[in-house]
Amino acid sequence: MNPKAGKASIKDVATLAGVSLGSVSRVINKAQNVSPALRERVERAMRELDWRLNHAAQALRARSSRTVGCMFTDVANPLYAKLYRTFEAKLREAGYMVLLANSLNDPQWELEILAMFQGRRMDGVIIAPGNERDPAVLEAVEKLGIPAVILDRDMDVAQDQLLFDHPRGMKEAVRHLAGLGHREMGLVVAGMQNRPMRRRIEGFEAGLEAVGLAARPAHIVRLPTSTSPAFDAVTQLLESAVRPTALVTLGTSVLADVLHAIAAQGLRIPRDISLVTLGEPDFARSHRPPIGSVAVDLDRAAEDGVRMLLERMRDAPDAPPRHVLAPTRFVPRGSCGPVPAQAAPRPRKRAG
Repeated sequence: MNPKAGKASIKDVATLAGVSLGSVSRVINKAQNVSPALRERVERAMRELDWRLNHAAQALRARSSRTVGCMFTDVANPLYAKLYRTFEAKLREAGYMVLLANSLNDPQWELEILAMFQGRRMDGVIIAPGNERDPAVLEAVEKLGIPAVILDRDMDVAQDQLLFDHPRGMKEAVRHLAGLGHREMGLVVAGMQNRPMRRRIEGFEAGLEAVGLAARPAHIVRLPTSTSPAFDAVTQLLESAVRPTALVTLGTSVLADVLHAIAAQGLRIPRDISLVTLGEPDFARSHRPPIGSVAVDLDRAAEDGVRMLLERMRDAPDAPPRHVLAPTRFVPRGSCGPVPAQAAPRPRKRAG
């Protein structure tokens, strides 16, 4: 007779499946060296016995909670939303549940989230603090005591870091636009002092310098945050005496405001102004015309991040910290066209 539903033990599962306790354990822990036939026998026995894993007891025995904490500044950001979905899928395949926390760029809340991850005995964390230079946040990350991957932040801590090569894609975009004749280019970013914004501005300015142009400070719009309203600021830029003939802008909700501001000025893309988005929101390709983008391969980046974390949790807890650089690339599309005929060319800087 089968044990009472819900009261079965792992030994009962092994007996019913006709396998060893070790085989059942490998199935439960999603080990790789399990044949499909063995997995099916064990899972069928679990279903018949209505067996459920006692996660709390397992955590106490194995000193593992089978959970990973993920802290982003705002999952409403399309980039973070896509990354989280990929992180969650890949970690679930490895047998981990992912718990998401949004810090909303609040340093005190970031400290509380990190403390919560510690208190819940997370096996590992993937974090992108909004306050990467805050001394208290830096100290908390340094003293986490949990395997961690820091996502695209410049933090002087002994943790693994996955960084995006923002300057590379920015330089490619600027070089492409310059090749189309554009001499007046604008940039719409957030004025926050974090790595993505700093590196994007650096790449934009370096790209202009590489083609013999100087950045106009008035052509760089710095919004309070990456999701702040941008319509008024972009309208003011487009109404300036020397307006940009090409814009590079954040691909968050800011992009919609930029599109509305361009339309409100009676400008058409790409005939009157070219447009490039940072990141690739879902509608960038389906927009008419499709919008060119500077983006990182999120699937590859997420795979690198999960691999680093799993290796740190399972195989190399004491290995030296690693820095992995995920490349960005510029994808030209129909939103990038030749400079308007009426736009006066801007003199190149003189060498020396």
